[in-house]
Amino acid sequence: MKPLTLTLGLLAAGFAATTPARADYAVIQYNGGFCQIWWNSADNPWGAGWTKVAVGLPGYGAARAALDNAIAQNVCH
Repeated sequence: MKPLTLTLGLLAAGFAATTPARADYAVIQYNGGFCQIWWNSADNPWGAGWTKVAVGLPGYGAARAALDNAIAQNVCH
C-alpha cells in the first residue's frame, strides 16, 4: 500500500508542477495621472481614485508595453 500511495503522491505533484501558472496583468492609473503595472487584473487596489487603463495582459512584457504606450500618449505620467 505504501508504494501505491507514494506513486500516486508523486504523480499528483508532477501534474501540479506541469500546469501553467495563470498570471494576467493590468495597468492602473491613479487620480494624479501616475500609472503602474498591477499583477492581477481580476484584483483591485484598495480605496478609490484609480481606473484601469489596460486589462487582461498576458505577461509582464505586454503590461510594460501597454504602460509605455500610455506614457507616450500622455495618458500616464
